[in-house]
Amino acid sequence: MTLRIKQAGALSLLQDLGRFGYQDVGVTVGGPMDNHAFYWANRLLDNSPNATQIEITMGPFSAEFEKPTTFSLCGADVVAKLNNQTISTWHSWTANKGDVLTISFPTSGLRTYLAIAGGFDVPKTLNSTSTVTRNQFGGLTQQGDKLKDNDLVPYQPKLIGYQRNVSKQFIPDYAQTMRIGVLPTYQFNQFGKEAIATLLNEVYTVSPLIDRMGYRLSGTPIEFPQQQFVSEGIVPGSIQIPANGQPIVLMRDRQTIGGYPKIGCICNRDLNLLAQATPGTKIQFFLEDLFEAEAELQQEQQYFYSV
Repeated sequence: MTLRIKQAGALSLLQDLGRFGYQDVGVTVGGPMDNHAFYWANRLLDNSPNATQIEITMGPFSAEFEKPTTFSLCGADVVAKLNNQTISTWHSWTANKGDVLTISFPTSGLRTYLAIAGGFDVPKTLNSTSTVTRNQFGGLTQQGDKLKDNDLVPYQPKLIGYQRNVSKQFIPDYAQTMRIGVLPTYQFNQFGKEAIATLLNEVYTVSPLIDRMGYRLSGTPIEFPQQQFVSEGIVPGSIQIPANGQPIVLMRDRQTIGGYPKIGCICNRDLNLLAQATPGTKIQFFLEDLFEAEAELQQEQQYFYSV
């Protein structure tokens, strides 16, 4: 009753929605980089929103189902095949014993989510299966290890008597130019008008220096008078401005405190988009309305948590 990993790819991690309640002792939340794709992969199977999935970064990936089940794939644009027959992403499928799933390198986007009916049956660390390598928590070993070739990921056989797909209107476009909404935070007005104009009018490029902790962008430096800041709690999506003026966007595995000035925070919808951006992607920032962003997040969570 396991999924046998035949080719784990560059970085495949077990993830649920994250590890909550421990940030005061330096343990980050973690969780899926792209919550939108993660939520949909579980929704297609009527899973709990928190059911454990495999987050596949880049690939290629292949695995053999050792018992019948229903599974779904959401996220990056990839060529996925079940026993050499091409299947669609943002869709649920039935796998029989011995079937082999293969996933190619993405042509657009970066991360693919593999969900299984009922979720993968793996142990929890601090009430979560989320793999955070830096904290050495989660995963099959409960020590933050990524999945590797020949790993066996347990699941309970469960077949669903129907197939579903996500409507096109809810499938994001992982374009090479992304418009990313920024919420002004309490340090926003400490930046000068020129610095704010630079952020909103210039185009930034996703650098090769990206991981689950943060995305470094390159472009016109954002000027900020050098000041000493006391380290404080920080949230996913925070846009830090270090001394060189090149923005760093904090992602899901961020540190829990930081002392760089923060010009704003990326809203949840667009943080999911950014998580699918590859090096070279162009980023155009715009000011997001806080109340609209809150309403959108509440609407999304109400829909997915109604399972």
